[in-house]
Amino acid sequence: MKMEKNQGKEAEDFACDYLTKKGYTIIDRNYSERIGELDIVCTYEDYLVIVEVKARIDDRHGAPSDFVTKSKIDKIRKTTEIYIDKNDLYEYQPRFDVIEIYLKNFELNHYIDAF
Repeated sequence: MKMEKNQGKEAEDFACDYLTKKGYTIIDRNYSERIGELDIVCTYEDYLVIVEVKARIDDRHGAPSDFVTKSKIDKIRKTTEIYIDKNDLYEYQPRFDVIEIYLKNFELNHYIDAF
């Protein structure tokens, strides 16, 4: 079963609701540069938290977080450098989290400081 585009947005909305309830402040979504995209950008305490959201129907082909590849991590890191520079956010410590969501039952796992 292939995931539809609106299910991806639904998963990101679900992740944002979860983060907001945990005390995070969402400052950007789907920020895009030529090199890559940042799903969710938020602040939490002294951190600028970049959240990669991975959603799958189930784990039949592996956990959603398994799809955060080294190549994807490199793109996220480089895009984050550009984002920090353009928005003058040097006072924050960058942190990279991964949220995986199983769409069958909307189970969410939050991996803090994932990479």
